[in-house]
Amino acid sequence: MTALAIVESRADRASVHICDQLRELADWEVVDDDTRPAADGGGTYYRTAGVELRSFDDFHLELEHPVEAFDCDPDVLVFASRHSGDTGPLLTGHFTGNFGPAEFGGEANAVAEACPNALAHLLDAFDEYAPERYDVGMECTHHGPTNVGCPSLFAELGSGDEQWDDPNGAAAVARAILELRAVSPHCDRLESEARSSHESRDASPCRQVVGFGGNHYAPRFTRIVRETPWAVGHIAADWALEAMGHPSAHRDVLEAAFDASNTDMAVLDGEWPVLEETLEELGVRIVSETWLREVGDRPLELVDAVESSLGAVDDGVRFGDCAAESVAVVELPTALLDAAEGLDPEAVRTVVEGTTVAFTTENGGSRVGSQVAVPSSNGESSNTGDTTATQTIAAESELTARGAIIEALAGVLEEKYETVTLEDDAVIAERTSFDPALAHEIGVPEGPKFGALANGDAVTVDGETISPETVRSQQTDRFPI
Repeated sequence: MTALAIVESRADRASVHICDQLRELADWEVVDDDTRPAADGGGTYYRTAGVELRSFDDFHLELEHPVEAFDCDPDVLVFASRHSGDTGPLLTGHFTGNFGPAEFGGEANAVAEACPNALAHLLDAFDEYAPERYDVGMECTHHGPTNVGCPSLFAELGSGDEQWDDPNGAAAVARAILELRAVSPHCDRLESEARSSHESRDASPCRQVVGFGGNHYAPRFTRIVRETPWAVGHIAADWALEAMGHPSAHRDVLEAAFDASNTDMAVLDGEWPVLEETLEELGVRIVSETWLREVGDRPLELVDAVESSLGAVDDGVRFGDCAAESVAVVELPTALLDAAEGLDPEAVRTVVEGTTVAFTTENGGSRVGSQVAVPSSNGESSNTGDTTATQTIAAESELTARGAIIEALAGVLEEKYETVTLEDDAVIAERTSFDPALAHEIGVPEGPKFGALANGDAVTVDGETISPETVRSQQTDRFPI
């Protein structure tokens, strides 16, 4: 279980109301600490399994190293706080720090240690507990403190007097905070304690990014957190980047944001060429929202293997359902693929997704491309060091995968053809179909009557009934494989 510290500010009535609800929701042991002033977290405090709640006189953003007041050696510290703004009823969370001057607490060009996984779960819990009329959101990194002492976040009730005094809103924030007892700061939270509906966040210990750009309430990064297995650490919104100044002159705060978020990956919202260049010089990997969505919870080593051998996700490569430690690229027969896609593109997509690790796409991603990545044999043979045997095993594995795809594509052709035969070098498809030449020979004029015959309906020409069978011929199509 994660050790959770909760900070109450007596100067913030929303904080007091949230913590009053916390005291009602759990079975607390009341403890007295006479080793430090009551104004600084001493005096009466509360503890229950995995949680310690202490009160301070100052506003949260004015506190320095509050973790020193806690006995529980916290993994995550939560500031139970108000949110102020013209945003209506809102439950929100964010990390603290300053990309630029420190106008509201903390140090300039410094950030506190973030807990991206915890914030992602806080938003999930807000969604679950938010009263009617309340929105749920995430904010960029802003204000102090920057020296906390452990990973931390703000859990806020907003956005004005009515909400700060709302017991239902305070209870929602309190319940969400208590959910963090089952959550580690980063994306390796304790699976045994986790809520099953959010287990996908634990697929990788580094499945989190730092965000740059966008507005204060970070819609792109909120989408990433809500709709993908990825979490988001520090976010420098447009206004914060402008306040920071030239990126190359502020490498320290940029590096600190990645260190504090436990990642070396970034997503940029908007065009920031100088920032992008600076981040690349720092060794940061810049990825897109599309990349995060398509990669999902797949092993990043596999993703790298796919992109290096097949192509980039941002260029249209998409992932199938097959898992693999290594991949090989094979070419699908273009004519067969085109014919199948012309009949049933959804069925083709299903076939390819179900039988590959990844595949190329065309036409803006709407059509499957001819190159696919399939699982590659690791080449283990009974004769250790036998390179020829190793290569043979790998080749056979790839041919088997390719053959399975071809067989499935041939099956799609059965929607149009009466017989489909899979031979060694081709797929042979046969059907009886309307023959315009035969119709011309017996005097059927082009136009609606051609169409009727093609649809299997009889027509009358000069008083004579012509059945569709009389203008049909055998059609054989051969698709080389």
